[in-house]
Amino acid sequence: MATIRWGIIGCGDVTEVKSGPALYKTRDSKLVAVMRRSADKARDYAARHGVPKWYDQADALIGDPDVDAVYIATPPDTHAHYTAQVARAGKPVYVEKPMARNHGECLAMIDACRRAGVPLFVAYYRRALPAFLKVKSLVEDGAIGAVRFASIALCQPASEDPDALPWRVVPEISGGGYFFDLASHQLDFLDFLLGPIAHASGHATNQAKLYQAEDAVTASFAFESGALGVGVWNFAADQRCDQIEIVGDKGRIAFSTFAFTPVALTTNAGTQTFAIDPPQHVQQPLIQTVVNALLGRGECPSTGTSAARTSRIMDQIVHGHAA
Repeated sequence: MATIRWGIIGCGDVTEVKSGPALYKTRDSKLVAVMRRSADKARDYAARHGVPKWYDQADALIGDPDVDAVYIATPPDTHAHYTAQVARAGKPVYVEKPMARNHGECLAMIDACRRAGVPLFVAYYRRALPAFLKVKSLVEDGAIGAVRFASIALCQPASEDPDALPWRVVPEISGGGYFFDLASHQLDFLDFLLGPIAHASGHATNQAKLYQAEDAVTASFAFESGALGVGVWNFAADQRCDQIEIVGDKGRIAFSTFAFTPVALTTNAGTQTFAIDPPQHVQQPLIQTVVNALLGRGECPSTGTSAARTSRIMDQIVHGHAA
């Protein structure tokens, strides 16, 4: 193949700017079909994005001979099901994050793709964004010396209407609350930055009582490298906070996960900042690595294997075990 022809299952909000356009703007990549259960919404998406085919049934898109690979952009409760279907059709899978509702489902997805002999990629796109690669290069170049620990702080005010809850705080759909949706990006990037987390523990509770899922989480974790980590996430706080800090024996690096504030490197010489704006379509750099991998000219840094590690750690933090 000279070009990867994509189909999307679930062309909702995440695909409007973050990922959908990236599939047809990435080099050697085309978006040829989309699917949504609402025929009207699928037709509208296809018209607005110049996609030649649309479906309201996933089976039809998966079976389309013009579709080489499938991007699953539905909520997590259907990731395992659709991944197995796509794998049985012999087509590569690119699935939204979090990879699934729990680690057990992740393992089933990996097994389905392994048995079918198809690759499995996951949309932890910070592994390919320039600002986050800058953090990685600073650490790897020894800018802060030997890494001692990492700390995460993420909080935001509660704003949910109990009578119209978003799926992200419905455990049957998402696996939990905003922790599973947002902290997954942070923990996955730390896995990429510092190596796998060996084990984790935590406390999770529901403080504001606006929905059933946890809205407050604390955690401690240890990397296989020997570095340690701590985190606090609160989704019923007074204001927003968003910072990760990597501390070494010669300095520290501070950066945000979602606000894209400048990366700050502090050493005995002072503080240096690096302002690196994200691309218009934030998934495009990662999607390029997926396309490159499928065409045999590179590797993608975010696979089912790496993403499953993140789900295992989240399960340990919230549930005390890997489900």
